[in-house]
Amino acid sequence: MTIRSHYEAESRTMNIEVNGRFDFKMVNAFKESYGNHSEPVDNIVVDFRETEYMDSSGLGMLLNLKRQANEDTVITLTNCRPQIKKILMISRFDKKFTIQ
Repeated sequence: MTIRSHYEAESRTMNIEVNGRFDFKMVNAFKESYGNHSEPVDNIVVDFRETEYMDSSGLGMLLNLKRQANEDTVITLTNCRPQIKKILMISRFDKKFTIQ
């Protein structure tokens, strides 16, 4: 279970990769992945390619990310496995985030 993040200055994009289970144990690591960044961010991409599980804590972490980001920041959730995408769609996260 790891969170990796990197910033692309040219596109002003913060990329966050979630590996393993996206649950309560990841709260601090996820917040640190974007919370200590001082450069301007226009886009945040959360990559779920290696995420095998998400619970309500994961949904809460995404909502906290949305609250912390500037209102003009576009947040995209990418590479969701079918079960992750189903949770996001049932929770109507497609109304708050771009889901690819």
